[in-house]
Amino acid sequence: MTINIKNIKRFALLCTATLALTSCLKDKPFPLYGKQATSPKFDYTYDKTADTLQEKTYTTFLSSNGNYFIQNNQGNTQYNYWPQAHTLDAFTDAYLRTKNDVYKQRMKSLLTGTYKANGNRYENDFYDDMEWLALASLRAYEVTKDADYLTAAKTLWTDIKKGKNDQQGGGIAWNKSKPGYKNTPANAPAIIFAARLYQLEKNQADLDLAKELYTWLKKTLLDGSGIIFDGINSNGDGTIDKNKFTYNQGVYMGAALELYNATGDAAYLTDATNNATATIKDLDISPGGLLKNEGQGDGGLFKGILVRYLTLLTLKEDVPSATRDNYAAFLKYNAETLFAKGIGRPDFMVSPDWKTKPSGTTDLTTQISGLTTIEAAATLKAAGKF
Repeated sequence: MTINIKNIKRFALLCTATLALTSCLKDKPFPLYGKQATSPKFDYTYDKTADTLQEKTYTTFLSSNGNYFIQNNQGNTQYNYWPQAHTLDAFTDAYLRTKNDVYKQRMKSLLTGTYKANGNRYENDFYDDMEWLALASLRAYEVTKDADYLTAAKTLWTDIKKGKNDQQGGGIAWNKSKPGYKNTPANAPAIIFAARLYQLEKNQADLDLAKELYTWLKKTLLDGSGIIFDGINSNGDGTIDKNKFTYNQGVYMGAALELYNATGDAAYLTDATNNATATIKDLDISPGGLLKNEGQGDGGLFKGILVRYLTLLTLKEDVPSATRDNYAAFLKYNAETLFAKGIGRPDFMVSPDWKTKPSGTTDLTTQISGLTTIEAAATLKAAGKF
């Protein structure tokens, strides 16, 4: 998704002087943030909270026909394609954590329901949207070995590959009607998918395409600090859109990580850690160490996507232990803040601003972002990272 989100103001920084702040960020960024951890009265029972969030999300957002999850918790029953994929991923998280077959049933119901709600097909007009569903389906296949997921993933992949063209020097388009507009959301998830499919099936063409797309993406949209920009040619003038959305960082580091997993080339892992380190220090993306509020709607999902891929990097033993500890501290601070301040109780709705209780409507996108983060926290805690 590529949207315009109003820039949020930076809130007060932890160090008062600019020089002191620079020193803090350079030397001990995450322990410093950790000192701002939420009240010790909270017992961070991430697994139990994930269970509750799963149930509240399911009962609050499930459509009346049971095929999909609706727009928000206040009566908007609209079907939106791309959050369904992330909901499927969240159910997969729960199944992996609990081995409870109810989540496996919900996974399959959502796959078939999405097919029905989308006009009895998996494909749509947005390449990034299809990539999210392809990724979630491939992951569900790897967990369940249910061939229907692999069929869905490969059906989508066949269509996604048609989006590649030579405009702007390469890459996959964002939208079938705008072949000249290329962006990170339409390319980084495609790289992740292609690298994972290669690891599953060993089709060299998938790995070759992943490498080609990655080379184009890095050359075109990565800035000197390690941050990935949003896109190029959105207005038809060939300029770069320098918005720094959280989810773009997540999928870029995820793309680099998956290419490392597929090839063993340490340069990809270095790219992943360079991006991750730049992301958690960037004051526009994570002011004061807390991932920024990107509103609701599409932006509501962005933080959870970053958390998903940063969690994978944090769990990767090939990353130096001190670096992984820094990532874990950053994720811990964000998870603790969300747990204590950003989740309403007793309804367990999630706020787009993780340091503030929700008020009014909660969108499915915002809810799934929070659910994904709490599931990730449960995984990291179980792994001894928190």
